[in-house]
Amino acid sequence: MPAHRVPNLYLDTSVVGGYFDKAFKDDTRELWRQMEKGLFRFYVSAITVDEVLTAPLEVRELAADTFTDPLLQVTPEADRLFQAYMKSKVIPSKFADDAAHVAVAVVHRMDFVVSWNFKHLANVYRNDAFNAVNLLQGYPPVRIVNPRELIYGQKL
Repeated sequence: MPAHRVPNLYLDTSVVGGYFDKAFKDDTRELWRQMEKGLFRFYVSAITVDEVLTAPLEVRELAADTFTDPLLQVTPEADRLFQAYMKSKVIPSKFADDAAHVAVAVVHRMDFVVSWNFKHLANVYRNDAFNAVNLLQGYPPVRIVNPRELIYGQKL
């Protein structure tokens, strides 16, 4: 029987903050429990780390304790994909960091981008827009989901 491959999850800042947010705390903490059981691997980039720097202390401490693996790099390739997203107006320029998160995750071949940001990331219309650009740029489709979509689909 082949070994089960553990999905690689790119977490945006909303998920890290969601650990302490009243509306998202239970599901976010369940995602962390499942990661600790080995069902997922978490990744972030320097973009996430920069955004977390302005977060409350408990969020900064959680990030420091959780993300000990090397950060995913914002490479020139990721920057080119980011520019393609912006040129195609997938995300309003005011929220460019959201597109940067996706570009880094796609270039590093993450299985999922995980976000509580329903307006700019975790919705079918944004998924379609990102994937249209990915297709034109020669990248695989991205799957942007919220934590609930992952934690309730896992066999525990």
